Amino acid sequence: MTNEELWQTVLSELELQISRPNFLTWLKNSRLVEKTEGTSLIALPNNFAREWVELKYHKLILGSIRNLDGSTKKVEYVVEGALIKRSERRSVTLKPATEGQLSFQEMKVDPITNLNPRYTLDSFVVGSFNEFAHSATSAVIQKVGVKYNPLFIYGGVGLGKTHLIQAAGNEIKNVYKNAVRVRYVTSEKFTSDVVSAIRNRRMEDVKKNYRDVDVLIIDDIQFIGGKPATEEEFFHTFNTLHENSKQVIISSDRPPKAIPTLEGRLRSRFEGGMIVDISFPDYETRLAIIKTKLQERTASLEDKIIDLIARKAQRNIREIEGILNKLIFHQSTYKQALNLSMADKIITEVTEQSVTKASPSQILKAVAGFFEISPTDLVGRARNKEFVEPRQITMYLFREMLKMSYPDIANKVGKRDHTTAIYAYKKINEIAARNPDLSQKLLMIKETVNKPG
Repeated sequence: MTNEELWQTVLSELELQISRPNFLTWLKNSRLVEKTEGTSLIALPNNFAREWVELKYHKLILGSIRNLDGSTKKVEYVVEGALIKRSERRSVTLKPATEGQLSFQEMKVDPITNLNPRYTLDSFVVGSFNEFAHSATSAVIQKVGVKYNPLFIYGGVGLGKTHLIQAAGNEIKNVYKNAVRVRYVTSEKFTSDVVSAIRNRRMEDVKKNYRDVDVLIIDDIQFIGGKPATEEEFFHTFNTLHENSKQVIISSDRPPKAIPTLEGRLRSRFEGGMIVDISFPDYETRLAIIKTKLQERTASLEDKIIDLIARKAQRNIREIEGILNKLIFHQSTYKQALNLSMADKIITEVTEQSVTKASPSQILKAVAGFFEISPTDLVGRARNKEFVEPRQITMYLFREMLKMSYPDIANKVGKRDHTTAIYAYKKINEIAARNPDLSQKLLMIKETVNKPG
């Protein structure tokens, strides 16, 4: 098993345990450099990242590596630049990538655009759950800055939003060559740049970096909500780009109207463009995704194992990737095909690991936040129309996620009669079975409840 394969498996597990922005900011550009005498050496892009990862994520990293590679006793961290200098002194040459494995150069993020070349439209599996988003993105690529501006893509965690918007950037870069300047950034990075610029009195640098482009792609926009300085700068950046017919592509885990901390003027700007969603893939699409990703890895699994993954991994595409990485790693390590029983055990481990233990207060907070009401109104006695559905959804989730008894549910939601809880559960359950919008709401709220970190 190569260091690259081991580290990609570790990253896929870490991605399920920490928040998406933190993963992208601190771990996405890391790599396992070498394993010697029981020590795994992890390279990070700068000293700040090295210190932060060592402080915040060392235990998670060490536990994950030990679980996969029993020979590792400790983990150390190094800055990429220092590593290059050390390598030059040793005159070390890197071995060429093995067949079917991406070379380091291919995995490297473009320093100008911040785009990862591995995200392409060709590798994006299209199904009924994301067909509209894919079509809108293709239209934007054909007429940059003219059609669907801004393009706002939303959906739950791990459904392929980042893949699609980065693929759009890569496709635009390839089609228009140097005629169109593209820049991709996470909202966390944008916020960090604004804060740093304010501290160092260099706001002109931020304006130049983000306004002097033809296409700005920003990931997870919901995280700038409630950060006045960041929202202010993004508002003016957006206006400058839009007024000059520059394309803006945005992703979020929810539609603009469902981001309660977002300024009204920004929400209005987003709603003035094209808003499309990526929902949850059905069984057939999950099968196609699994087979595509196996092909990318030049790996194979028995059909019955592929079927098992498609049936059990229903949360998101990232969960599927985590399962595949672990299954392929297991096959490669033990040099034998997996049997169904062992595959089932590994799949169960990954799916259970990606779900945190919820509590009634977490569910109340998630539902209240999604519908932009207070938890007090949620459990109150008022029968206003805007409280009815959220209240019924809360009772449904108490039963569905926590297996609470109907009397306990009724007591928790305003000391009501238990028949009210029974009615709410049955009603939401029946409507969700035939109403994709309600089903999507439930899944997004569950993602919020289960989101670690």
